[in-house]
Amino acid sequence: MATLVLVTRVGCCLCEGLEEKLRAAAVPFEALDVDLDPQLLARFDLEVPVLIHRSVDGERVLPRFSPRLGAAQLASWLTQQGVC
Repeated sequence: MATLVLVTRVGCCLCEGLEEKLRAAAVPFEALDVDLDPQLLARFDLEVPVLIHRSVDGERVLPRFSPRLGAAQLASWLTQQGVC
């Protein structure tokens, strides 16, 4: 089963904004704190928020999503990315 993962950081306003938009768009996701996982920290430290699409075929880091777009636009973009 495919999973959308949000790599986030406590206190990051961009991370919090993306999380709010995912919830508003009713998109299921798993949030992982970059600071609690050494591998995530080494890979994504200054790049959060990061969206990762995990499926049986592996995982794919999605391109950055503009923080200026709304929840409906995020849902549409995720559909275009093959996530939803």
